[in-house]
Amino acid sequence: MSAVLQVRPLALDQPAQVRAWDHYVRAQPQATFFHLSGWARVVERVWGHRCTLLAAWREGQLVGVLPLGEIDSLLFGHSLSSMPFAVYGGAVGDDELVVQALEAAADALAQRLGADHLELRHLQPQTRHRDSPQQDLYVTFRKALSADHEANLLAIPRKQRAMVRKGIANGLRAEIDADAGRFFELFADNVHRHGTPAMPRAWFEGLLQEFGRDAEVLTVLAPDGRPVSSVLSFYFRDEVLPYYAGDDLAARELAANDFKYWALMQHAVDRGARLFDYGRSKLGTGPYSFKKNWGFEPQALSYAFRLYRGQDGVPQQNPNNPKYQALIQTWRRLPRAVVDRLGPWVVRSLG
Repeated sequence: MSAVLQVRPLALDQPAQVRAWDHYVRAQPQATFFHLSGWARVVERVWGHRCTLLAAWREGQLVGVLPLGEIDSLLFGHSLSSMPFAVYGGAVGDDELVVQALEAAADALAQRLGADHLELRHLQPQTRHRDSPQQDLYVTFRKALSADHEANLLAIPRKQRAMVRKGIANGLRAEIDADAGRFFELFADNVHRHGTPAMPRAWFEGLLQEFGRDAEVLTVLAPDGRPVSSVLSFYFRDEVLPYYAGDDLAARELAANDFKYWALMQHAVDRGARLFDYGRSKLGTGPYSFKKNWGFEPQALSYAFRLYRGQDGVPQQNPNNPKYQALIQTWRRLPRAVVDRLGPWVVRSLG
């Protein structure tokens, strides 16, 4: 007779339960940085979205996890996803029965909450979702790192390597920051130029505070000491994940963006990282091409949906949606003081 499998929420305010959750996540090969309980804590603290950590138990042992966040927005609808503001998530467990039980519990929770849809953002392909509505817009880029800096430099294709060398020749240097100050100014200005709202500085400071040494800002300085490019990265097991980035207008001429990622590779290798996760990009965009130029191969992400309440298609809440083009152009023309105030309110509804 098989052991009874139970799925129940884990309490974010119970240290013993949280330790058990994070211990499992760090040991589970399919889990990602965004499965850690700290992500849910910062989402609740900064954005006010309710998060639920579904845990599967068998004979008193934790055998699977599925973190979820609820967003109920007048702008973009009511959703339950794993996880808000994260590119990876979904159920992970010791076996397929555990994963199925977690997803069934998430389905029941979404319907109980009255959500329009449930979204499960997996890093790896999931054959069990073959017949589910899918979002096929995104890919990710992941590549192994050598312990030898010269080997990593030579692994970069020739044209991109020349840009890295240009940044070095321009006298750029990188520093690790103690807070999100310099990063935020570059990030907020960068996204404003692209016509999209910025997250508040409190989000980035919250991540740095929550994850400690596993969240870090690297900023590139011009020869005169002026910050021109910056990146906030996460560390998980032997991986480094550059996740948020921003650049000054002068960065292109100085090759500061190129130098930034090379400096991060070197720093991460010295920290023990052996896999560089360049993160999610939309197919056919500039960031997609930039990452391919580094010799990274795109890997399709598996985003599966369950639609409720008469939903007739996967939500398209991204800048590629033609209906948002007029808003993007208007946003670009607004003063920074205005977008810095309104931006967090808009981003809060997106996730």
